[in-house]
Amino acid sequence: MTAVSVITVSYRTGPVLGRSLRAALDQDDVAEVILVDNGNTDAVLAELHGLAAREPKLTILSGHGNIGFACACNLGAQHATGEIFFFLNPDAVLPAGATRELVREAKRSGAERWAIGPKLINPDGTEQQGSRRDVLTPWNAFVEASRLYKIAPRHPHFRRFNSHGTECRGDEVQKVPCLSGAAFLVPREAFEEVGGFDERYFLHVEDIDFFVRLSKLGASILFVPKVEVTHYKSSSRVDPLKIERRKKQSLNLYFATHYTGIYPKGFLTLLRGMLWLSFGFRAVKLRLKSFIGLCFFALRHGPRALARVRRWPVDKEAP
Repeated sequence: MTAVSVITVSYRTGPVLGRSLRAALDQDDVAEVILVDNGNTDAVLAELHGLAAREPKLTILSGHGNIGFACACNLGAQHATGEIFFFLNPDAVLPAGATRELVREAKRSGAERWAIGPKLINPDGTEQQGSRRDVLTPWNAFVEASRLYKIAPRHPHFRRFNSHGTECRGDEVQKVPCLSGAAFLVPREAFEEVGGFDERYFLHVEDIDFFVRLSKLGASILFVPKVEVTHYKSSSRVDPLKIERRKKQSLNLYFATHYTGIYPKGFLTLLRGMLWLSFGFRAVKLRLKSFIGLCFFALRHGPRALARVRRWPVDKEAP
């Protein structure tokens, strides 16, 4: 049996966190589960420490504040003792035997360096966007942002970044350019050789950057569709606009890191402008939706109820 260390980063995660941890602790090959607490409420922390008192395999790292996803993953890896690291989102729930099957397929591949991930599914059973992906380039980001894929969806130059809409046979392990950072395994040696996650990324795109750098070392990136992991997205109580802003910052950092000097400078500038323009539209849409929602809430429940809602704890150190 190969010792696997599950590393989970949590920031104001909802009730699904408990399900995720218990499912990880029940995996046969898992020697330990390391929860990096980037910021949860006192009540949630009390429950987690209660669980850790009953589960010797669970370790909680807290007190460092919200240091960002990439930095927190590296912190968890520094404390891990397993031969293989399993990075798992706090809102992803593993089925029984998932870890063992993924390790078995990785060894069966014969690859010296590898990363392997399951098929991420939505709660309704459909494959989740981002479960398997192409390498992110300025061009396919432009195709996504401009929706050029709708003009000629089968044209290779207008191929989409995410591959969840393409055919996927459940019994075949596939080599893919990129997995999702929500659930994947990588050997400790390969993780350390690539230098871990780039801590310049606070949230989003750090996984794509990681797989790009890992691939440059000759690693095989493997996708196992027969292992299905349910991923409950958006489980953290965080302002979605702040998350969107972090995502746009990370995308611009990624393109500047990997494509400066390869793509024309003007194209990268155009893409940067399009990303921030889309952020602006998204901001207006979210704020308008929130305003309308509050108006209807006030009409139904009265101004006092609205005042109570506004006094609820609000995230002050959002990603």
